Amino acid sequence: MLADSVDKAESFCENEHVKLVITDVLMPEKDGIEMIMWLKNNYKEIPIIAISGGGQFVGAKYLKTAGLLGADKVLEKPLVAEELVAAVSECLSKCETDSN
Repeated sequence: MLADSVDKAESFCENEHVKLVITDVLMPEKDGIEMIMWLKNNYKEIPIIAISGGGQFVGAKYLKTAGLLGADKVLEKPLVAEELVAAVSECLSKCETDSN
């Protein structure tokens, strides 16, 4: 499911079984940092991949913060497809291992 806002993503998480969240860190209104904090407070088991392309210094700062707040993976834009696929695969396999 693709959500165009944090509010829609939160609503989806509340009403559906979500296995993984990929969030941009820099977004209008609420940002990905708020999304990560909300997820960690309400759905600790959902793995999170945070992405950002907000410039070399700004994006790196936000990605570091995302990692400190609990994002399982942080990726810098532009994304490399293989890197994203590997991150998704790792997060989902860790989630399956943790639930067993």
